[in-house]
Amino acid sequence: MIGVGKMKQYTNVLDRPLSKGKQEVSLSAFAFLFSELVQYNQTQVDNIAELERRLEDAGYAVGARVLELLCHREKGNRRETRLLGILSFVHSTVWKVLFGKVADSLEKGTEHEDEYMISEKELLVNRFISIPKDMGTFNCGAFVAGIVRGVLDNAGFPAVVTAHFVPVEGQQRPRTTILIKFAEEVLRREARLG
Repeated sequence: MIGVGKMKQYTNVLDRPLSKGKQEVSLSAFAFLFSELVQYNQTQVDNIAELERRLEDAGYAVGARVLELLCHREKGNRRETRLLGILSFVHSTVWKVLFGKVADSLEKGTEHEDEYMISEKELLVNRFISIPKDMGTFNCGAFVAGIVRGVLDNAGFPAVVTAHFVPVEGQQRPRTTILIKFAEEVLRREARLG
């Protein structure tokens, strides 16, 4: 028996297989890095809308990479082609990889046919954030909205994705809702696919 008990040696890091092991990051390390990201971007902008846009752009890059990684690991390099399939993928698979659990809810908008909402009672990026009074409407959920937009855009479902606080009766902190408004081309394609 030749080679029994020997592991294959890889000379290049790029030749190593991607492990499927549970790769968790310390919550305190993530909170520190995320607070540094927010503080750095805060020094580069003049208003809250620009800060949220910069956080969304940072999240977009993360979302594009998460989609590639998950399509490779979970789906054998196949991607979703249907609207409900990609929404379910974001709501369950992507959310579980990023936050350790499935999102609290996925709902279709009642007012518009092209709107969907992912709601989270206590979004991780807003959990340890205290917002000064002069930045009253600032929502760090813009980073997660950017991740969702990055996943959707790179999967071929262009959309405008925004984060909003929604007050909940009887709770001090509002829940965060990620509002997804798909482009008209996505709805036309979905109608053609039937």
